[in-house]
Amino acid sequence: MLLGWLAGLLLAMGLPALGFFNGIHLTWGDWALFALLGAVATAAGALEDLTQRVAVRWRLLLTGALGVSAASYWGLTVPTVGVPLLDAYWQATPLLGMGLAVFGIMGLPHAFNIIDGYNGLAGTVALLVCVALAHVALQLGDRGLAAVVLCLAAATAGFLVWNYPRGLVFAGDGGAYLWGTVVALVSIALVQRHPQVSPWFPVLLLIYPVWETFFSMYRKWARGTSPGMADAMHLHQLVYRRLVKQVLEPEEAARLLARNNKTTPYLTAFALMSVVPAMLFWAHTWVLQLFALLFVVSYVYAYVAIVRFRVPRWLRR
Repeated sequence: MLLGWLAGLLLAMGLPALGFFNGIHLTWGDWALFALLGAVATAAGALEDLTQRVAVRWRLLLTGALGVSAASYWGLTVPTVGVPLLDAYWQATPLLGMGLAVFGIMGLPHAFNIIDGYNGLAGTVALLVCVALAHVALQLGDRGLAAVVLCLAAATAGFLVWNYPRGLVFAGDGGAYLWGTVVALVSIALVQRHPQVSPWFPVLLLIYPVWETFFSMYRKWARGTSPGMADAMHLHQLVYRRLVKQVLEPEEAARLLARNNKTTPYLTAFALMSVVPAMLFWAHTWVLQLFALLFVVSYVYAYVAIVRFRVPRWLRR
């Protein structure tokens, strides 16, 4: 995916010079930094995939360093938070906006990694998010940012051919870190470049992996365990164990694979609850905030219902 994404960006940068279309304002410096950030993030994730010995704090420090590098080179910042009572103070303190940008770039790769547990799940969410970002960028005439996420979407679509439903290849931490890093960079740049875009657009668009991360941290803190300790109580894991029960294949291996594959449509439909309204109302802050609250309430309700074995009949079907 990394090589396909970078090759696609090179092609996109060359097409205007060949007279096919214009508006993709990416410099060689932009491409080089994208390549460096993507390669380092992917390599860090791949190292964890291969060794299983890279502590969470070191991975966070690395993605944080990537965030600082990107924010310094491109001057990335979150100019507003979309809350009138806070905006005046926020805009008077530029370090807050840059700090939030760095925090987003640091955290989103790990959020994508958390939801990467079943065939097609994280890849489908990444594909939907990239298409939504490209949709808004193209409406604003920002073909450069659109090209970045469309090339990643194309590379992800090629990956999904092999990943879902047969699971012949996996994204692992490396793929999740690539998705998270690129999506975070484009989301922040889109809000910063175009004041028409509400800062709550990327919040709602990415609320499934982001809220999964924060809710998981809360769960572990409430139980007195480390937030960085892995467990098997994420929403997609509960769906796999307690909702996906009806399979047709007679052999156990095929049955487990079928259950794995049937988990993804549940969570994809859940993710669409945020992706679709984000695409439709990307300029309307209060609407985005309302849908974000609705998503959080729906998530908590679904989680508690599954834990207590009180899943509504319509959801079981």
